[in-house]
Amino acid sequence: MWLAGRVVLLQWISLRIIKSRLLGSFMSELEQKLKADIDSVFAEQQCYSLSLRTSTCEQRLAVLSKFETVFKASYDKLYKAAAEDFSKPQAEVDTGEILSVLSELKHVRKSLKRWMQPTRVRATAAMLGTKSKILSEPKGVTLIISPWNYPFNLSFGPMILSIAAGNTVILKPSEMTPAMSAVIQDIVEQAFDPKQVCVFQGDASVSSYLTAKPFNHIYFTGSPAVGRHVMAAAAKNLASVTLELGGKSPVIIDQTADLKKAANSICFGKFANNGQTCIAPDYVYVHSNVREQFLDAMRDAIESLYGKPSDIANNPDYCRVVNQLHYQRIKSLLDNAVENGASVIAGGETFDEQRFIAPTLLANINPDSDIMQEEIFGPVLPILDFLDIGTVIGEINNKPKPLALYVFSSNKLTVKQVIDQTSAGDSAVNATVIHVLHQNLPFGGVNNSGMGKSGGVWGFQAFSHQRSVVEDKLGLSAMLSPPYTPKVRGLIKAALKFLS
Repeated sequence: MWLAGRVVLLQWISLRIIKSRLLGSFMSELEQKLKADIDSVFAEQQCYSLSLRTSTCEQRLAVLSKFETVFKASYDKLYKAAAEDFSKPQAEVDTGEILSVLSELKHVRKSLKRWMQPTRVRATAAMLGTKSKILSEPKGVTLIISPWNYPFNLSFGPMILSIAAGNTVILKPSEMTPAMSAVIQDIVEQAFDPKQVCVFQGDASVSSYLTAKPFNHIYFTGSPAVGRHVMAAAAKNLASVTLELGGKSPVIIDQTADLKKAANSICFGKFANNGQTCIAPDYVYVHSNVREQFLDAMRDAIESLYGKPSDIANNPDYCRVVNQLHYQRIKSLLDNAVENGASVIAGGETFDEQRFIAPTLLANINPDSDIMQEEIFGPVLPILDFLDIGTVIGEINNKPKPLALYVFSSNKLTVKQVIDQTSAGDSAVNATVIHVLHQNLPFGGVNNSGMGKSGGVWGFQAFSHQRSVVEDKLGLSAMLSPPYTPKVRGLIKAALKFLS
């Protein structure tokens, strides 16, 4: 009996090993096929990108017009996928995803002809007799790696600008929002030939394989940690990069601020999309003299936006954390802050199965808590008080440069001091997050929070090479070339004297 049982056990183990090997072999075949598909599309796009160098404004807009038609016909799919991935309400899909894409398309239609025109340049004194211009030419084959928090916006926005600049695009959406990524692929397959735009799905290994290819430009949106890997991979091929990263974006509220306005703006900027926004307020400095009034205003603003604390978990307007991994990370930050002495002054409720974390305000923060060291990217907001604005500026400057910095004040001198003495990707005064919607402003980070600017003409330029062209009209430069006779040396000396 014992022997028979041992034989059965060995057979079971053998079957498990065989199944594991078969599965491993199957996965390896899929991986090899995906890599072969990437190689094939990349080679095809390299060839096709050469013909796009002479594409006209009308041709590029025609390509985008077809995309717009498919995109507008897909709204129901967008809503359904966003709800499936992290319970994002339709209104937030409209404002945070669809509106941004449509605005970018409209801005490109209105502006592309002007952006594509050569820029004439006046001759300098040393270049008299020449005629010069700057051409915006396509970079070639571009890679866009988009994140999970605003998948449609942050996939299609850069894609629109890359196409407007005359490039081909390979798009890698996030695997963390599979329903939304599937819709992205469906839209792209309907709207484009793969030789112009193609989507590849997969995990980090697919991104690593893609970033190792010799793209002409890589546009990455994500965390600073992953951004470093992308930049290192791009460096091996000397590919240019645009990095839209993140960081801990601070808010400063002085004693002259409109506290109700500040609270409403901060609550919207922080808790929309459940705090999963790269430019969301990460922590707040409030002047000690108005601390209690501000906290009351924040509690009122939360209730105004999402209802009473007991009702928020059932409010369809309140998003959820994208997955259990991120939910546990945010919950750990909250728990660690409380363990280190922080007080929960609003919210704090968490429900594991729903991935629900209530809009939460923390006070009495220990500066060594984990929540003050890493980007929160969730609906938890630490609030610190201050008396001296100089101390606040010093603390902000001791941290990596943030993607955004917000200041609420009626004192113009205070606002100027904060803007002048700090560094951030972008800033807003008496508001949060709205700057990202302004298409006549560049958007992007600095150092740890990013590299390069996007949106509008800055996005077009990010995907373009600014090529200088000089035409010698009178041949004056030949007068200064060898042989260096006394006459030529005299002309050189005269030129030096003229320019000095």
